[in-house]
Amino acid sequence: MRYLAVDYGEKRTGLAVCDAAETIAFPYGVLHGQKDLLSQIGSLVVSEQIEAIVLGLPLNMDGSEGPQAKKVRAFARQLESQIHLPIHFQDERLSSFGAEQRLAETGLSRGKKRARLDALAAAEILQAFLEHKQS
Repeated sequence: MRYLAVDYGEKRTGLAVCDAAETIAFPYGVLHGQKDLLSQIGSLVVSEQIEAIVLGLPLNMDGSEGPQAKKVRAFARQLESQIHLPIHFQDERLSSFGAEQRLAETGLSRGKKRARLDALAAAEILQAFLEHKQS
């Protein structure tokens, strides 16, 4: 099954996809802003033959849901009404930290790291989802 991971943000939304065998997640790209976000994701779903979506859910360190998690759940409802695919949530508490650690080793400039961070975080979210699904 092909999954699309979405690391939703109000300024930038990171995207990642996995292979059909569900073994590895790849950073796909970053969408900027909110304008046409749902339609852009919808186009990607069609072009990449996506069968389900994994949304990063930003939980607090104690596992509770804060204001940002509520925004993600609201976005999920909008997305589901437009795209009509199953949506799964994946705890994303340490995804940005993991992405930052991986980028620190690349030697890229700060600006180039920032441009890739959200897509890499989405890949971290999707990889965690795939690994949890296989266990």
